Parts: sequence; C-alpha cells; structure tokens
Amino acid sequence: MLGWMARWTRREALGGLSTLGGLGLGCGAFGSLERQDPEGNREVAAAAPPPVAAIKRRYAARWTRDGAGATVRRIFPGPSMRHLDPFVLLDDFDVRQPAGFPMHPHRGFEAFTYMLEGAFFHRDNLGNESQIEAGGTQRFTSGSGAWHSEMPASHGRNRGLQLWINLPRRLKKMPPDYEGIAAKYMPATRDGGVQMSEVVGSTSPVIMQTAMGYRVCTFPNKGAYGLVIPASHQGLIYVMDGEADVGGAVFSEGDVAIMTPGRISVEAEASTRLALVHGRPHKEGIVHRGPFVD
Repeated sequence: MLGWMARWTRREALGGLSTLGGLGLGCGAFGSLERQDPEGNREVAAAAPPPVAAIKRRYAARWTRDGAGATVRRIFPGPSMRHLDPFVLLDDFDVRQPAGFPMHPHRGFEAFTYMLEGAFFHRDNLGNESQIEAGGTQRFTSGSGAWHSEMPASHGRNRGLQLWINLPRRLKKMPPDYEGIAAKYMPATRDGGVQMSEVVGSTSPVIMQTAMGYRVCTFPNKGAYGLVIPASHQGLIYVMDGEADVGGAVFSEGDVAIMTPGRISVEAEASTRLALVHGRPHKEGIVHRGPFVD
C-alpha cells in the first residue's frame, strides 16, 4: 500500500513490468497508481520508477555436448553459476541432423523451448507430436514424470533456447503436460526500430507454473532499448548475437549478465539479438540430478 488504499491500474506481466521500450520514455512508462482517500476521493499519481539495475556477475557461456551428438552453448549450470532460482538450466542449442535429443525422461520441472532458426519436432509418451518453427515455443511440464524426444526438423540450422524452470514442491507431482505454440500466435512488436518478442508475459499465450518474464530483443540496426527486472525477481541478459552495452559494460555473443532488479539500459550494435529472462524464486532449493529436478 502507498498512503491510503492503492492498486495498480495497469496489468502486470506475471510478476512485473519487463519492458520499457525506447529509452526516451518518461516516467509514464512505469504505469500509475490510483489512490482513494478516507472521504472516497480518487486521485491518480505516477508510480515511482524502479531503481537502476546493477551487474552482479558476468561470464561467458561454455560450449558442451548433450543428447546424441548435439552441441550447445550452456549458460548454466556450470562452473560460473550453478542455478538461478527458479531457473535450473539455460542452453543455446544449434543442432543439425542427425544429431538431436532422442527419447529421454524428465521429472519435477518445466522444459521450455523458444526457436530462433529452423524447426524442432517434439514427441512424448503422452501422445503429443508437434513441430515448432522459428518464433514458436514448446512447453513440456514433466511434473510427476514423462518421456519425450526433441529432434531437428530441418536440414539446415536448428537453433533455439531451452530453459528449465523448477516446479515448486506443491506441484512436483502434477500430471505432465505439453503445449506447442506456433510463431503466428506469439506477440512481436517494433519500438524505435527494435523488434521485441514477448515470449512469456502479459501479452503472450504461454502459461507457466512460475511467475516469470521472457523477452527477446532484435536490433536490425544500431539502437537503444530499456528493460526492467521486477523487484521480486532474479534475472539475466544473454547476448545471442552481436554486441551490446548493458548498463555501461560491453557484452559480446555468448556473454551473460546476471542483474539485480531494476531498470536496464541497452545500447546495441546492428544485427544484435539478446534475451532477458527473469523469475520469482521459489526459495525451496534446487535438487538437480541429470534429467530430474526433485
């Protein structure tokens, strides 16, 4: 509460505002608060902007092999960072046939894939078969346990990001589930020449079991953009392609910035693509054993 009774007049994106858009936006980008005093009079006041985010840690993702001959650039877990609650694993994969991820088991988390190039074919023991192309998503909630395979579906590059999100203990035994969403149903906007894809958030059709936000920003030309990590979340920025100045520090392809909550100023060179991922921690500990998260 601020002062008397207060409530947000803007919808929050599963835990907070994640995008400011062009850096020229004023405090109106942070929404407003509607307040009511004891006499019932209503007034609208601008919400205070979040603090400026700081870089907690920076490191480079490492190349490794996984599945059946697949090469991935692993953001975590690794020597630089084990996990980022509620997130268990984040991979930048680039897989060509015949390599891939044949049938294997999972339990206790959600595996979420966002395709950047090419296509991936999902099959599971629940009876689902689904091919998702660039710009689309696959969400596999393993819950009490299930099997699936993920194989490249085009003869060229098949690149994407796969994120594992821990399930809270109360949901560890939930029934497994799958949903694939094609690119045409995923929201994408342009702001000042920057293309922003809201992968998970208030306008996205993706439903997760954890409060989180996920944005992919593409800079066809040199430009600037503003992002936000909500106060109750942990988050990071990962540079997939190109080079970007994040909060005054330069990051290149494969670099990772673990950020504190708050506003983030990004200035990027042409042909840069980066992801912002943030989520509310479960604070329950992450027990990661290979394909299982108990």
